Amino acid sequence: MSRPDPQRRAWLRAGLSLPLVPGSALAAAPALPDIAPPALTPAALARDNAYWARVAAHYDVTDEVAMLDNGYWGSMARPVVAAYQRQVAEVNHGNAYYGRLRFPPEYEAARAAVATALGVERDEIVLTRGATEALQALIGGYNRLRPGDTVMCADVDYDNMITTMGWLKERRGVEVVKIAAPDAATATVQSLVDCYAQPMERHPKLKMMLLTHVNHRNGMVMPVAEITRMARERGIGVIVDTAHGFGQLDMRIPDLGCDYAGINLHKWIGAPVGVGAIYIRRGRVADIDPYMGEKDGIDIRTRVHTGTVNFAAYLALPLALDIHARIGVANKQARLHHLRTRWVEAARGIDGIEVLASPDQRLTSAIASFRLRGKTSVADNVALSKRLLQEHGVFAVMRDGLASGACVRVTPAIFTQEAQVDRLVSALRA
Repeated sequence: MSRPDPQRRAWLRAGLSLPLVPGSALAAAPALPDIAPPALTPAALARDNAYWARVAAHYDVTDEVAMLDNGYWGSMARPVVAAYQRQVAEVNHGNAYYGRLRFPPEYEAARAAVATALGVERDEIVLTRGATEALQALIGGYNRLRPGDTVMCADVDYDNMITTMGWLKERRGVEVVKIAAPDAATATVQSLVDCYAQPMERHPKLKMMLLTHVNHRNGMVMPVAEITRMARERGIGVIVDTAHGFGQLDMRIPDLGCDYAGINLHKWIGAPVGVGAIYIRRGRVADIDPYMGEKDGIDIRTRVHTGTVNFAAYLALPLALDIHARIGVANKQARLHHLRTRWVEAARGIDGIEVLASPDQRLTSAIASFRLRGKTSVADNVALSKRLLQEHGVFAVMRDGLASGACVRVTPAIFTQEAQVDRLVSALRA
């Protein structure tokens, strides 16, 4: 949502004298589900299947297959679905009266809740329809580039972001360098740092780079703070894609040490589909152009213009954040790591299976991938994912774009049960 236009601000001023009742208060307030965790360490709780079954009971997810493609988006908990549906009805009922008078302060409350969860200030974020919109606004609007400068992306970056980085050649007259990250199975923290340090040395005109926190192909976690520190010392801007980082890893935006980030809230937070955010560190907003003639050079809300937004999706966001906090991000990370490790370590021992996942816990997320040894084509891995579904009822998806070839991605969620990842292992053994 961009900054309200003058007419809308006038409506808002006029409405301040009215008894504004938040739309969410007109319906029964949703009760938080009974998912407070027992007093265990995250590592111990990760193996408490009774607790995670209680969490799973609050999610309505198909049982037609073992759903192991939870990286596309994250299912909402039932209370969030109910809140979203109530808000749709209330927005529809209130129409423009609601949208012009009641929604703006509720939007700001949602924005403030997101800022708190991210560990930043409200004026450092603006909500978007997802990480793709956020990152395209950051990359396309980054104005500290001059013709002849160099920008950099990697094979582990998201497809649309690689395309947007390439578009900068036309928009800004820059050269685009693409690197290949080390294979996930053999990568170390140092090898990943070196992978970015070396082109920084080779390309003295490098002025901006894209850095993906947790990539969507094999789930490897980049040592973002170390890489951004190196880049800052060389005057290189870093735009961080943390679409798969925030919500499943126990971190906040300041931990990344970056000035700009694109964030997803409908993947690992469990908000309605179509909610993300832009982060720009306070004092750096001027580095990103206002969106197509928007005014006010110091307001982050002018860096994206979504138009009329999905009001109900934003209104359900605080409840999704409450449920996320109630479970605890450290607990979520530990459970997801437990499920990932359960199938990854079993698969490593199966002849003919190549696992694309690091043994270093610092480099791991919920996401990991595999392929049949030597079968690296898109066609090979499309066929493999189809066979898993048709013969074993396991739903996982092909991903391509890695320099080493295509693979099948496996992504459990907090409602995934051990039996579902065990079904994958049984299929691989078969």
